[in-house]
Amino acid sequence: MTSDQIRHTDAMQSSPRCGARTRHGTACRAPAMQGKARCRMHGGARRSGAPKGNRNALRHGMFTEDGSAERHQVQALLEDAWKVLDELK
Repeated sequence: MTSDQIRHTDAMQSSPRCGARTRHGTACRAPAMQGKARCRMHGGARRSGAPKGNRNALRHGMFTEDGSAERHQVQALLEDAWKVLDELK
């Protein structure tokens, strides 16, 4: 390389790195997005991640307070039924 072809990578080398962990447990070596703690692949890009106030877990009602109470009632009813069946034997 000649002197006019030298790349100036100082800004890239000194930029903050992504704080995510890879599947191997090592730190992600990509630069973090400007003003973010993650790179573009780990959630630093615009509009990435879950929306604010995400209610996807409540869509089917399984994890609501009513859903949990209903499951506990059904479980208690089944336990009582098994006890009655055992007594009849």
